[in-house]
Amino acid sequence: MTPEQIASMIDHTLLGAVSTEQDIVRICGEAKQYHFATVCVNPYWVPVVARELAGSGVGVTTVIGFPLGASRTEVKKLEAADAIVAGATEIDMVLNVGALKSGHIDAVKQDIEAVVEACKGKAKVKVIIETCYLTDEEKRQASLLCKEAGADFVKTSTGFGTGGATVEDIALIRDVVGPEMDIKASGGVRDLEIAQKLIQAGATRLGASSSIAIVTGGVGQGY
Repeated sequence: MTPEQIASMIDHTLLGAVSTEQDIVRICGEAKQYHFATVCVNPYWVPVVARELAGSGVGVTTVIGFPLGASRTEVKKLEAADAIVAGATEIDMVLNVGALKSGHIDAVKQDIEAVVEACKGKAKVKVIIETCYLTDEEKRQASLLCKEAGADFVKTSTGFGTGGATVEDIALIRDVVGPEMDIKASGGVRDLEIAQKLIQAGATRLGASSSIAIVTGGVGQGY
């Protein structure tokens, strides 16, 4: 794939605790320049991003239950609905990893379903399963739950865990969800070579703060 094609698959991401409004405005300008798919920010900044990207064709992604996934379901649902009102077009929610590992499978599925219902017809839903904390069997289980609950994407990582996207995990998720569901690889995507390998393994979206390095042949240092 060409760098331009890959750019159209990238959520240009800035989720740092000390990111300022100036930083947010800057990455919106970058997203418009390079034609990234969306800009991904924390919920507080969604109105700013929606304003800056209006009419550009670049979407607005925000994160819900971030980064641990341990918020109560009603809170995640309300957070998603509020973000959509503020201008979000895509919602990246964190799966309740602790509940999954406790065997609370129905609760995990219902958690995803609640956010999917809140976003129905208004925003796409990506579910971050945080692969670095899961066994292969748990990754399979989590991916299947995302599909059964009606999510649009399975997403690998928050970027705040102990590891990010790997080719092996993307291939595993693709094997579980089949060809019809989207997969977002995030965490550690810092250059064009890595991006291409993840796409070849089955990723249809990339989350990165090193977006410009990826599409210009450099090597980034960020998320």
